[in-house]
Amino acid sequence: MSFTSSLLNAQAGLHYAPAVILEHLGVTIVRTWLRDTWGAWSREHRSVVIASGLSHVQERCVLAHELEHVLADDVDCGDRITSIRQERLADREAARKLIAISDLAEVAQWTTDLHSAAAELQVTERLLEVRLNDLRGEGWPWRRQGGSRIAG
Repeated sequence: MSFTSSLLNAQAGLHYAPAVILEHLGVTIVRTWLRDTWGAWSREHRSVVIASGLSHVQERCVLAHELEHVLADDVDCGDRITSIRQERLADREAARKLIAISDLAEVAQWTTDLHSAAAELQVTERLLEVRLNDLRGEGWPWRRQGGSRIAG
């Protein structure tokens, strides 16, 4: 197993550090003002651009989402269907890595409140919803029609 594979598989849940993995992969993280999104992957520049002023939790979730685009070698092809599929897959995979089942089970013992659970798991409520829907086999959280602010 390569060092990169080891790094990707070694930590999950609360210990998952997407910034460290991006750095190891040689992907530059650029923080700047963004108007309509929290993050974006630029394959051409091998960089992830994230909005300045995000909280630690928001930044961690954005980086995990964008890392999934890096790992999938996604390209914004302009095709709406492909783009939606890439965004959903990046959200699902990021949520799986950010929220370990063991951490979720521990938190579920003392709260059913989404806000409290997300704070304890160091993820956004939206990514926690994605993870819960994934575990229920429901796929994408359709009740949120607004789309992903993490999308990039």
